Amino acid sequence: MERLSSGRAPLITVAWKPLAWVGGVIATICAAAIAAVLAVVFAASLVVIALMASVLLVFAGLALRARRTMRRNDSDIIEARDLGGGSWVAYGWDQHGR
Repeated sequence: MERLSSGRAPLITVAWKPLAWVGGVIATICAAAIAAVLAVVFAASLVVIALMASVLLVFAGLALRARRTMRRNDSDIIEARDLGGGSWVAYGWDQHGR
């Protein structure tokens, strides 16, 4: 069986090799630039997520502190009962002096 190609490379293939190499370099540089931009976007999104989480923790801490403060001041609340006929009796209002 005879071979269809000769032992040497065709002239057109040899002429395109440097151009293909330059194209490969340009594609590599573009891929590296895109990767750098994606890394910066990813890092910025992590910073935003961390900032939002810290703000959430601050508000949760403030809410818990307010809740504890309100529980501590339950002695300020007086109890009132309806005796009927428009009469009410209040308990706890005279205990501040004791």
